[in-house]
Amino acid sequence: MKKRVKAIGLLSGGLDSTLALKLMIEQGLEVVAFNLKTIFCTCDHGSNGCVSFSRKFAAEFGVQLKSMGAGSEYIELVKKPKFGRGSNMNPCIDCRIFLLIKARELMNELDAQFIFTGEVLGQRPMSQHRKALLLIEKEAGVEGLILRPLSAHYLPLTVPELRGWVDRSLLLAFQGRTRRPQMDLAAKYGITDYPCPAGGCLLTDPGFAARLRDLFDHGISAMNDILLLKLGRHFRLSPVTKLIVGRNERENHTIANLVQSEDILLEVENVGSPLALIRGQEHQELLPLAATICKRYSDAREAATAQVKIWQAGSLSTSYLAAQNPDEKYLRSLLITE
Repeated sequence: MKKRVKAIGLLSGGLDSTLALKLMIEQGLEVVAFNLKTIFCTCDHGSNGCVSFSRKFAAEFGVQLKSMGAGSEYIELVKKPKFGRGSNMNPCIDCRIFLLIKARELMNELDAQFIFTGEVLGQRPMSQHRKALLLIEKEAGVEGLILRPLSAHYLPLTVPELRGWVDRSLLLAFQGRTRRPQMDLAAKYGITDYPCPAGGCLLTDPGFAARLRDLFDHGISAMNDILLLKLGRHFRLSPVTKLIVGRNERENHTIANLVQSEDILLEVENVGSPLALIRGQEHQELLPLAATICKRYSDAREAATAQVKIWQAGSLSTSYLAAQNPDEKYLRSLLITE
């Protein structure tokens, strides 16, 4: 019996990659789906976001799924991208190169013949125009081995097509930013539950980008600090000290789970209050300012004063400060972003 051709399919959990997976399965290939999870994914459905949707579709289609998380190596890429950024902190070209390098490593490990993606020509301005697509596969060391089934008829022939591993006539000719063709195809396949049409990235969000830029500018790139960027209001109290103020009970709980031993916590007594976290140095002289900010966002904001409880993470000892409201103009000058 002839051995089936094996292909690695990038599966984000979004619609485009799911459709590409379905098309390749219909061609009779042995497919292994590959999901790379970063902390910047915006498709947060459930505890694992797009990872859970990747698992769902891999299981429905009966294919093996290989998942991995992008850690410190990826953060360094975001800090210093070789090919620049988009309008915010998004290093789209470097990100795609990184992803394809990891897919190439998996392809070699599993003795697969090629890689396919859900990319659509012209869909993303920085990384999905023709020149960028060719640059990315060259930099990743996979020239000719990347098939993009949704836009194949607008792109050069690939090794899988030239060797007859896939039938080019069954591939598609999608292009541009409209999602209508993908949604119509999804309806044809009965695919109705997907997190977002093509995934999403916090690095393209101006507010998140401002927070991340501030963090990098102050020499910080630890994963815990980056996770905190998704939560609350962020204030730069000094070059070495930040204050994060929760916006609701859910955020308070998540901030509490990210606390480190040197952090200082604040909360207004006896009323609905944000959990505020001071991280950095020079804690003591900044406590009165942090307390006033904590009061400002609590249910005691209209009161003349309020008692603010202060404690160090992991310590049983507490102290209290009588806080007034801060000067609003000065407060706004400290705010990195809402």
